[in-house]
Amino acid sequence: MTAMKTAAYVCTGCGLGEALDASQLAKVAKREGKMAIVREHPFLCSEEGVATIRKDLAEEEVTHVMLAACSRRMKAEAFHFPEAAMARANLREGVLWAVAPGEAHDEVRQEMADDYVRMACAELKKLKIPAGNPNAESARRVLVVGGGVSGMTAALGAADAGIDVLLVERGPELGGWAARLWRRAPSHEPYDKPQPTGVAELAARVRAHPRIALALSTKVARTDGAPGRFRVTLAAADGTTREETAGAIVQASGFETYDIGKLPELGGGSVPHVVDQAGLEALARQADGGTIVRADGKPVRSVAFVQCAGQRDPTGRHLPYCSGHCCATSIKQALYFRLADAGIDTVVLYTDLRVPGMGEDLYRGAQERGVTFTKAVVRGVEAAGDGARVSFRDLILDQDASLDADLVVLATGQVANAGVDLDTWTATVTAAESGSAEAAEKKVELQKQSVLNLSYRQGPDLPQLRHGFADSHFICFPYETRRTGIYAAGPTRRPMDIAQAMEDAAGAAMKAIQAIENAAVGRAAHPRSGDLSYPIVRLEGCTQCKRCTVECPFGAIDEDERRYPVFNESRCRRCGTCMGACPVRVISFENYSVDSVGAQIKAVDMPDEFSEKPRILLLACENDAYPALDMAGLQRRSYSAFVRVIPVRCLGSVNTIWITDALNGGWDGVMMLGCKKGDDYQCHFVRGSEMAHYRMSKVDDTLKQLGLETERVVSHEVAITDIERLPQLIDDYAAKIAEIGMSPLKGFA
Repeated sequence: MTAMKTAAYVCTGCGLGEALDASQLAKVAKREGKMAIVREHPFLCSEEGVATIRKDLAEEEVTHVMLAACSRRMKAEAFHFPEAAMARANLREGVLWAVAPGEAHDEVRQEMADDYVRMACAELKKLKIPAGNPNAESARRVLVVGGGVSGMTAALGAADAGIDVLLVERGPELGGWAARLWRRAPSHEPYDKPQPTGVAELAARVRAHPRIALALSTKVARTDGAPGRFRVTLAAADGTTREETAGAIVQASGFETYDIGKLPELGGGSVPHVVDQAGLEALARQADGGTIVRADGKPVRSVAFVQCAGQRDPTGRHLPYCSGHCCATSIKQALYFRLADAGIDTVVLYTDLRVPGMGEDLYRGAQERGVTFTKAVVRGVEAAGDGARVSFRDLILDQDASLDADLVVLATGQVANAGVDLDTWTATVTAAESGSAEAAEKKVELQKQSVLNLSYRQGPDLPQLRHGFADSHFICFPYETRRTGIYAAGPTRRPMDIAQAMEDAAGAAMKAIQAIENAAVGRAAHPRSGDLSYPIVRLEGCTQCKRCTVECPFGAIDEDERRYPVFNESRCRRCGTCMGACPVRVISFENYSVDSVGAQIKAVDMPDEFSEKPRILLLACENDAYPALDMAGLQRRSYSAFVRVIPVRCLGSVNTIWITDALNGGWDGVMMLGCKKGDDYQCHFVRGSEMAHYRMSKVDDTLKQLGLETERVVSHEVAITDIERLPQLIDDYAAKIAEIGMSPLKGFA
């Protein structure tokens, strides 16, 4: 093993040399940081500056580099030295631009910069150069589950990019729901009338593509492994099984329509000649451009479309969400009638008409062709003669009204085919293991509903978000799920129309390819894509508490027969949640550990209790809070110079020992900044903020034992856009610390 040799580089560019004493920073790095080589440079990110560093790496055999310059988020390409461990002191965004200008602040500004150099030097010595995942391997093949428009588009996207694809479809034909449509809402000119679906052509391309293998009338019976090495057992309709391999998986299992029978008040299942949109498509396909006839053979001369049927329901009885496509679908279907015969009476009853994109042209085209749009709340549908009567409240005229129609069409919405709800699964398995015969039977039934049949300890399918849609990060990473290397696409992850589903599937296919490429070289996936580190555990210190296995958001940790954790590095996202969960601190990464952060906390020069210079530790999530701080600096939004910021991978990685060490070391307060948690989470690692909130809810007892006020530890949810709010939060907290006074533990630090 090569001996560690350290080097520190202090940049004086971007105004740093004018506002800070660079020679003082160099002395701190040399004397206190114990850096073997210390150099100042007027423009460190220039070709000359980078060449200086590279020369030291080659000729001086430097293994560890500390850069005192701009934020770690800046100049990543220039300062790319994969052969060395690296720490960065954020002097530009974090000091120069964060502290108000002027001579009055010179002293605290320099103290802040000195501390960041101390912290970076201390961190550097605890870092190792990541060796990479020893289990790196990758089958260059994508498994696509679902042969609808989403699945076929994903398959073609991956295949056209040079990746082999196995497309599995449970039915005997490709096409999914789109194959049942007569026409689709327009996706290109002319936008004012329905267009052919193009499904047959899409399916023909799939069948003809040399890189796509088809498995029709087939289900996934079991999925083992990890990104790069998934092992999938396929079960055909004839009972035969076979095993296949894949590097990544796209789940495009689509949707079902909401059961019309659940809407008897709207005539669903109880009034003849009331159909849903799918039922009307079947009638339109039979007519093939001619006059649409009902199931009893009577030509339809009047038709009413009821929007939001069983959708946007605030009572909890039906779907609470909007399925997005239904308004455009009803307009399209109304045009089926008007284009075939302009004498057919067509009415669309809506509360809000939602036609994003070029749907406005479709709406105008329908108006021009005589489709009537009435803003109304439908009260009920009942049989009337040989048709149906729709009762409604006309919201424009503000009066009750009714109309008779030969056919009533209910816009019932999409229900995702996302597999088994894991909360239900866990409760059922627990009950079955306790001896419940009923639960054992229910477990078998749930298994039949599974899409992927994952062999993960957390359950057989992707976690589900609200309303049963498959897990995906709706803001930051639209295709990502909590199962690394498995990507949801199309209506299984949110309601959408054909155009949106095709775009969605293309994105999922690209993410699947990225997962394969990362797995091949042992790199982490999003959001730390490229990170070669992976969790290392000292089993001799493990107490088998299982907290790491339970709290891992990504199912990356299993247990062996002795109940010790077994880390699956390919599934790991490197968030460090396991590290934060471990009570005995035996989990770490080469480039991020309890010690690397702890060393920074202890490296700060702590003023005495009479100095009136508090020290506030700010643990900031590197995905949202830390970038927001950088952007606040960029906009010269200053905040208290008494804070010292340590970026963390996720608040989920925060180990309570950091809080304890900080308080015992004389820090006056600890402020944690993480992402939004809950159903609308924005945490890049899904549950990191939630887990940190839970852990920190127990810190009050520690504070009381130390004789400290509970206000000394706070946490806030911060978005990357909180550029104005964040400096104010910091200043408000600094004022609170000033109000309650310096920590009484300073004298014992």
